[in-house]
Amino acid sequence: MKMAQMAAVKIKADFSFEQAALDGGLGPVCGIDEAGRGPWAGPVVAGAVILEPGNIPPGLADSKTLSKARREELFGQLQGVAVIGVGRAEVAEIDKFNILGATMLAMARAVADLGQAPAHALVDGNRPPDLPCSLECLVKGDGRCLSIAAASIIAKVTRDREMTALAERFPGFGWERNAGYGTAEHRDGLARLGPNIMHRHSFAPIRKLLESSINT
Repeated sequence: MKMAQMAAVKIKADFSFEQAALDGGLGPVCGIDEAGRGPWAGPVVAGAVILEPGNIPPGLADSKTLSKARREELFGQLQGVAVIGVGRAEVAEIDKFNILGATMLAMARAVADLGQAPAHALVDGNRPPDLPCSLECLVKGDGRCLSIAAASIIAKVTRDREMTALAERFPGFGWERNAGYGTAEHRDGLARLGPNIMHRHSFAPIRKLLESSINT
């Protein structure tokens, strides 16, 4: 196969990483992913999912590649067939520990929330959280591993719903549409209203606004 053809081949998430762990006697196996590392506001949320090998919803994929409607559909399907844990780190924890430390904390909390201790964890990315089990980090794992793809959907839908609820408490930033990311609408809201308690004060754009307000 030519290089151009190989580049055009889209890799789909599969169950091979989980199966390798199960074949090695490491079961149950959970996938872990997060949502919300980049936004300027709101918590970071992690999902942990243990899939049942013979009962996996078709179409699981990296949440970023799915439409909102499809994410919601798969989110509902996973509730009935998978073991699910959700963890979060609040804005104050993000500002205290930095976003990487807070993400690791959210991931550990998601695993603790499973209610079933995994023997092995498959983690999206290249940084391992502190877990009481063996683990494997997979760069771009949400597009390669079904359990991580499922976790990405759980984390994304959970966080998006929360940001929509927060948008009602803190109107004017468009969080129901931008989920706290630094869009033009969000920047316009900050210019008019200034940061609030749900903004990550340690993030450079917010910190600069706070510093400028002190100096004026």
